[in-house]
Amino acid sequence: MNKTPNANRVHIGIYGNRNAGKSSLFNAIIGQDIAVVSTFEGTTTDPVIKAMELIPFGPVVFIDTAGLDDEGILGSLRVEKTKQMLNRTDFGIYVMDGSNPDIDGYLHMTDVFKRFNIPHMLVVNKKDLLKTEDQVKIDALNRPYELITTSNLEDVHQLNDEMMKQLKSIGEEAPLVGDLLPYGSTVVLVVPIDSEAPKGRIILPQVQIIRDCLDHGIKCHVVRDTELAEALEELNKVDLVITDSQAFASVSQIVPKEIPLTGFSILFSRQKGDINKLLNGIEALKALKAGDKVLISENCTHNHSHEDIGRVKIPKLLHTKVNSEIQIEFAMGHDFPQDLSQYKAVIHCGACMVNRKTMLTRIDIAETAEVPMTNYGLTLAYFSGILDRSVEILRGRI
Repeated sequence: MNKTPNANRVHIGIYGNRNAGKSSLFNAIIGQDIAVVSTFEGTTTDPVIKAMELIPFGPVVFIDTAGLDDEGILGSLRVEKTKQMLNRTDFGIYVMDGSNPDIDGYLHMTDVFKRFNIPHMLVVNKKDLLKTEDQVKIDALNRPYELITTSNLEDVHQLNDEMMKQLKSIGEEAPLVGDLLPYGSTVVLVVPIDSEAPKGRIILPQVQIIRDCLDHGIKCHVVRDTELAEALEELNKVDLVITDSQAFASVSQIVPKEIPLTGFSILFSRQKGDINKLLNGIEALKALKAGDKVLISENCTHNHSHEDIGRVKIPKLLHTKVNSEIQIEFAMGHDFPQDLSQYKAVIHCGACMVNRKTMLTRIDIAETAEVPMTNYGLTLAYFSGILDRSVEILRGRI
């Protein structure tokens, strides 16, 4: 892997009515003809997503969406797809058609942006077709805006400069390990090799932890659980052991009590979401009873095996240690339900494949529905009897 994962990139969504020039702007910023452009309304059907380096800001993901004013049965489905992109959007660009400005539509969208906590900028396209009386109405909004024509390279460069100024106000993601340990510390990563481990590589959470350690001058040793005891004996000093959460039970018996222990998924629950709310969700698991529904949500899409954490291991723990008649349903990828009222709890994956905005939005959806939410790592730590130990190193940091 030699590129920044999309989950660690700022997501920039382009919104507006049909034929406002969203796809033309998307292509102009990207510098490639990726989105289909035509004079016909509704050309963009499904969102178009492109990762790129926005120099000098850094790695980003641009999302080109369908028109917010689309009509008909298919149109309403396209609008729904567009609205789903709001869950991922860190920063919004609203493109207004200068030849036919929809002031009311923009004002409605500003309320939507506010509800989803999305900072945004207004771009008025087709400036050569903008009538004086319409510009007066736009000026009356008393909001800054960029006046452009997407075919004018100078306009696009000016837009990029302004966008990057505003993007700097978006806070960077917190470190995974770098703020927990001082420079020069020693960390041991425990990576079990089983049927779930991809051949020839290690999975994204492990890669990201290694990179975070390197970024902060933390020495990192990677071992299998079968070599952990030997590694701990060889190393003079270990400041933290981080393990795959499915190995919590065995690893906790090997690692001496004086050495802090946590899991990959638990570290991601702090970086990607709100670990305090996810910790509170553990209480809901204790109270589950026969007939209660639990949603297990995983962002990775992959085939399943007998060792799958979300599909096999966690359901088995719920049925054997809580109640055998708990009903379990699954959501995969970005198909997270907007209505969670039928569930008594949600157990989410570590969220290494999505950005922080997506995870915080899902936590908010659960909180609004008064449905407790936790994640894989915290759940497995709880059932392994080491929840307190696994979050001890995070005390004072959450």
